[in-house]
Amino acid sequence: MNRGDFLRIMAAGLAGAGFSDSLLAASKSSASPAKTKVELGIDVLESMGFSPISGMRVGLLTHPAGVNRNGRSSIDVLRSARNKGVRLTALFGPEHGIYGNEKAEVPVLDKVDKRTGLPVYSLYGKYRKPTTQMLSKIDAMVVDLQDIGSRSYTYISCMLRTMEACFECGKQVVILDRPNPLGGTKVDGPPLDKKFKSYVGMFQVPYVHGLTIGELAKLAKGTTGAMEISDRARYRGDLKVIPMRGWQRSMLWSDTGLKWVPTSPAIPSIGAAMGYPMTGLGCQHGGFQHGYGTRYPFRLLTFAGKRPEQVWEALRRRNIRGLDYKITKTKTNSGKEIRGVYVLISNWNAWRPTELNFHLMQMACEFNGGNVFRGMKASNELLFNKHVGSQEWWDELHRRGQYAQVELFMKKWQAYCANFKKSSSRFRLYH
Repeated sequence: MNRGDFLRIMAAGLAGAGFSDSLLAASKSSASPAKTKVELGIDVLESMGFSPISGMRVGLLTHPAGVNRNGRSSIDVLRSARNKGVRLTALFGPEHGIYGNEKAEVPVLDKVDKRTGLPVYSLYGKYRKPTTQMLSKIDAMVVDLQDIGSRSYTYISCMLRTMEACFECGKQVVILDRPNPLGGTKVDGPPLDKKFKSYVGMFQVPYVHGLTIGELAKLAKGTTGAMEISDRARYRGDLKVIPMRGWQRSMLWSDTGLKWVPTSPAIPSIGAAMGYPMTGLGCQHGGFQHGYGTRYPFRLLTFAGKRPEQVWEALRRRNIRGLDYKITKTKTNSGKEIRGVYVLISNWNAWRPTELNFHLMQMACEFNGGNVFRGMKASNELLFNKHVGSQEWWDELHRRGQYAQVELFMKKWQAYCANFKKSSSRFRLYH
């Protein structure tokens, strides 16, 4: 038995039992690299003696996953660089705050950080974009945010609005790059129609975009008229990306040697990050739940009034490529026992990350005995479309319900994604 076969067997057993897909990620090919020492943007900046920001008053936009490869907070790394001429003068927090302890979709207030004594400006409260007054205290904005590779995750929107504000005020932006946990080769899912652009999704990219946060920043700076940033601000903008060392596009998180730090309360593990693009859209409406509030968020499917065996059978009949399923028992965070269907990635190369969502939408209509997407409140319909992004898919789903042509749309989106890969290649920092 060779290494690849062994990893595939181990991955199937562990992930099927509800564990992380870390071994499965390593089984995507029999020639997967051993764990590599990936140096993050913050590590590379330190190795440079902090020269790009030396002598500057620095603001830092970050969260708990903003750590160096040894797990030390980037806040502390920059604070300790005073002898290198770095003056950290302000902190900026995205959704969930700089310590990740704020609830989702709940506004966060400005405050003074008790640990450092620095002002903390919330970019998920009264303001979603730094004000001129906030930026008056800094010369450069350093951004160290761990993204999860899916378009509808607010950290990349926060980065984009911050870039725009800094460009308008003549402040330099320094992005400390980090891995895309889905890797750099998977590009999948629907586009974002311009009319659905919002803080939920501002980048007009496929739902799974295959770029790092630094590459997204370069795309925003280098794309005329398509992004939230005005062309005037974009032309004036001073952007510097500090690339990683040792990261390759084919790598998943398990290849990097890095420890996963929860990016938000709902993404406590790499398994949840991989599940987010699979079930997050499909469980927005209609009755499916994806395990939020259990140890398997975005991986454990349940449907009120249906036994797990019924859900399992309905999923198996659909033959969705790259996926398998296992009925699993666990408990909610409040201690209630729950049984559901755990979604397992059984074949990385065949897996299309967003496909399951659209089958779940069909199944919701089937299980409910009618098209649950008709008659939605206007506000719910708009929020649904802000996440999914495609008016064309909404029209199909609204008209045909359980008979919506998923495979037809997947093929359309694959063509769109192939074109995006080509057009975005000039912004890539890694092979």
